[in-house]
Amino acid sequence: MDLAYIPSPSTGVINLGPIPLRGYAFCIIIGVFVAVWYGNKRWIARGGTAGTVADIAVWAVPFGLVGGRLYHVITDYQLYFSEGENWVDAFKIWEGGLGIWGAIALGAVGAWIGCRRRGIPLPAYADAIAPGIALAQAIGRWGNWFNQELYGKPTDLPWALKITESANREAGLYHPTFLYESLWCVGVAALVVWADRRFKLGHGRAFALYVAAYCAGRVWTEYLRVDEAHHILGLRLNVWTAIIVFLLAVTYMVISARIRPGREEIVEPRAEKTEKAGKAASGADADFDADFDSDASEDAVSGAAPDDEDADTDADHDADNGAGSAAKG
Repeated sequence: MDLAYIPSPSTGVINLGPIPLRGYAFCIIIGVFVAVWYGNKRWIARGGTAGTVADIAVWAVPFGLVGGRLYHVITDYQLYFSEGENWVDAFKIWEGGLGIWGAIALGAVGAWIGCRRRGIPLPAYADAIAPGIALAQAIGRWGNWFNQELYGKPTDLPWALKITESANREAGLYHPTFLYESLWCVGVAALVVWADRRFKLGHGRAFALYVAAYCAGRVWTEYLRVDEAHHILGLRLNVWTAIIVFLLAVTYMVISARIRPGREEIVEPRAEKTEKAGKAASGADADFDADFDSDASEDAVSGAAPDDEDADTDADHDADNGAGSAAKG
């Protein structure tokens, strides 16, 4: 008898009248909001302006969703285009199926477009949002829990995930790989934040660290999974992808540190111009106040002199009148 396990939800959809509220979609949406919110805080700390991260995310998020779905459909095409399958299901993103590799790749294209429109270097933006993306992944993985998908091998561990029977899965207790990856992503976010503060990572190296750390964890969680996947030389396709991307990320960090050490001093030129304009305006106001005070002082001095001269003239006039009256008397 199994005394402890993680239960799966009986359904991943709550119908609010005619509107279906899907747990998978909610997890994705919440993850995006967390990534933008935290990325905005880091961007402001780096010297950027509030709202810039959200403006660029308007480009990055749709591109990322399309890229993630494309990667999943291409690498698991048999689920949609083989005999007996309905190709229309390829568009049902709410039923699960987003490949992080495609999401990051095409999302970077969208971010690049947004950065060019704002005159912002893409590596600096990527560094700011890197830990936020990891947190978004940690939240998004719970969407797999709602859909009872992407679990691991059978296990009798007390934290095993209970899966119910359906047309495409067998009931039983399995490794909760969604939970393993979620916790790993939280650790990746903490690692990137710590390393960024400790070593002042710049020019895309914080983002590369996130990529490398995530790939290291994805290798072992992917190894535990039992869902259908293509294999190359005995390893799942995503394991090979994680290994290759890990090596590319580490190579980038090493080369970037040698070519462009340190961190960008200016991440958003427009914010720098605004700051300089504000300082110039403050300086002009100070000069105006100083000139005004100086003019007022001069007016006070020049205003006192005529009063004294008038007083002396009046005194002389009175004296003359007095002398004349005495002569007449």
